[in-house]
Amino acid sequence: MKNTHKKTFNNVPLSVLDLAPIIEGSYPKQSFENSVDLAQHTDKWGFNRYWLAEHHNMPGIASSATSVIIGHIAGATEHIRIGAGGIMLPNHATLVIAEQFGTLESLYPGRIDLGLGRAPGSDQATAYALRRTLSTDVADFPMQVEELQGYFSDDPVNRVQAVPGNGLDIPIWLLGSSDFSARLAAKKGLPFSFASHFSPQYTIPALNLYRANFQPSDTLHDPYAMIGVNVIAADTTEHAKYLATSQEQQFLFQIKGQSKKLQPPVDNMDDLWSERERMGVQQTLNGPATIIGDPETVKKGLESFLAETKADEVIINTQVFNHDDRLRSFEILAEMMD
Repeated sequence: MKNTHKKTFNNVPLSVLDLAPIIEGSYPKQSFENSVDLAQHTDKWGFNRYWLAEHHNMPGIASSATSVIIGHIAGATEHIRIGAGGIMLPNHATLVIAEQFGTLESLYPGRIDLGLGRAPGSDQATAYALRRTLSTDVADFPMQVEELQGYFSDDPVNRVQAVPGNGLDIPIWLLGSSDFSARLAAKKGLPFSFASHFSPQYTIPALNLYRANFQPSDTLHDPYAMIGVNVIAADTTEHAKYLATSQEQQFLFQIKGQSKKLQPPVDNMDDLWSERERMGVQQTLNGPATIIGDPETVKKGLESFLAETKADEVIINTQVFNHDDRLRSFEILAEMMD
């Protein structure tokens, strides 16, 4: 079932990627309350999807039990599709994921998406704690996707069946930040979501590869590509740039190998980073997949990136410290939609 409540920007649906940020001085409970509030607002404003991402052992991200929070948000909304962007499949037994998302689809029919990634979403120690073994390799990802599709099949061939799960129409997406998942999504005829928001330099090659090699399937007749974009919109560009320093600090911590809660914005990032660190952060955040500014700046940035990528959908990541500022950013985007 499509989201008939959705609106579009230049005929392209806009969706939400929520990393369920835990801000400095706060706790996961507040993060979940903020996520529900954001989901309810974006549902009302006509956004198409609301996806949450699996991460582990990260003090600033609360969506580790991804299927649980998906169910919580689905129960608090009415129209918007809710899904995983994504489940890191190597961390899990495919049967467990089939049962979890079969349960979600049974509870909220026609509103659940299952995006799949092949990265662990964590370090090796955390991956071991999740799986109790590291024998599952990312090279096994195509086989795992095949297994998962088998559990959702109308005619399961396995002795073990996913209940609930069997015969349910749960859209499977492949997520990627390089060419691997682009090739696999094309081969299997699945929709593809590219992480432009942290891998902008590979966006066009991956999309071209996906479209050129796409093989129609029972799931999808034509290629369908969604791109991730960082957007921080405010009433003035000056204020948007100030808010964006929280996101810049987050990328700075990654470069330093640190993991912290989302930090409040600062007046001057030069007090926090070296010249080399600044260049490292801006290598990612100065590209076309990060758009920061007032409504007109954001509108032009989105139009330009859509013209370049010819994406079928855009999923927006907005890492902002203050919840009201985050809501306002999405409200500005909503005002641009039909």
